[in-house]
Amino acid sequence: MCVVIVCVLLVNTDLFLTKPQQSTLETLANADLQTTTGEERRFKALTLWEDTGAVIMAEASELSSLRPELDAFGVPLYAVVKENIGSEIQNFRAYFNGEIFLDEKKCFYGCKQRKMSHLGLLRVGVWQNILRVWTQGYVGNKRGEGFILGGLYVIGPGCQGILMEHQETEFGDTADLRSVLEAVRKVEKAE
Repeated sequence: MCVVIVCVLLVNTDLFLTKPQQSTLETLANADLQTTTGEERRFKALTLWEDTGAVIMAEASELSSLRPELDAFGVPLYAVVKENIGSEIQNFRAYFNGEIFLDEKKCFYGCKQRKMSHLGLLRVGVWQNILRVWTQGYVGNKRGEGFILGGLYVIGPGCQGILMEHQETEFGDTADLRSVLEAVRKVEKAE
């Protein structure tokens, strides 16, 4: 019994989690993205923020609540997903108020991809996050790769750079929305 308790306690610490590495603007800018609606088009991610800056998230829908404030600042909101299986992206559109792009090489998932194994389901925070999204009506699916942790970037136009970066530490971990707005306020408009 003591072994089980110790294991559960250890799983709920950050001792065994892969530490995130800061992403570089160059890595993100050179990411090949693909449209998910209409005619398939591939392009470099830099085009998303080079004129206006952007808030780009890797699989979290709560940011849609900031859409009115982002629009007021003239900063678009984008989602980048790592796979498109079945109707997954179409189903996600109901929870996300912005354009969605496919990043097959997973550049927006961190320089060093971080995964959480099945042991992540023993973490209290993970269950709190599952309950939070479930009560909001989001069910997800059990197909595809589901262990890579996502994140969020607020990127200024041109060479202003990454103004904020948040990388999930466990399934469902989200960025503080106030911090996102603070970073958006720092976005300088390109001339």
